[in-house]
Amino acid sequence: MTTPRDDLLADARREVLVMSTSGPAARAPLGAVRPNDHVHLGRGVSYRILVPDTARTAPALSRRLGTLALAGASVRTLPTVPTDALVLDRSLVVLPADRAISSSGVLAFRLPGVVTTTVELFDRLWPAATPLIEGGHDEELDQRQVRLLELLTTGHTDESAAAELGVSVRTVRRMVADIMRRLGARSRFQAGVKAADRGWLLAEAG
Repeated sequence: MTTPRDDLLADARREVLVMSTSGPAARAPLGAVRPNDHVHLGRGVSYRILVPDTARTAPALSRRLGTLALAGASVRTLPTVPTDALVLDRSLVVLPADRAISSSGVLAFRLPGVVTTTVELFDRLWPAATPLIEGGHDEELDQRQVRLLELLTTGHTDESAAAELGVSVRTVRRMVADIMRRLGARSRFQAGVKAADRGWLLAEAG
């Protein structure tokens, strides 16, 4: 049985961001895991999922999240996730809604202000979160991070890279800090070299 969230996910082409405040709430409209997520991963959609630390000790949910991580999703946990939200291709945000307002329990927004605010929140939380599986797919860079490295290694400033990616300069700098941490790099140049050594930039360029 499909849900409104599944119907919206069917339109995702590049990236899905998930924030879930209640790890074990598998039946919630914006729950952390849905069966169709594996279908989207299989067609190359990048996934980043933020859930509370309690998800690690919820047997059924931790297994489902682990399976997603092994399939290529980046899954991280925090002591507390502040809100429920789903972001598709950085152009559509799905938020929970009271049943009196929406019978499906969700509302979808394409307003740039809503999208930007939600993405900024996600990007601020992501670097501080702990990977569910150490050394797994979470250590790889997503498509947007690879694109940022390409821009910076070809001479773009933070400002021009932010304009190219459609994000703020502050987000670019947070992304750079996260990339350097994950690659164990001490400079932006070294991060680019390490990414190229791993074949990430070459694979993206090809």
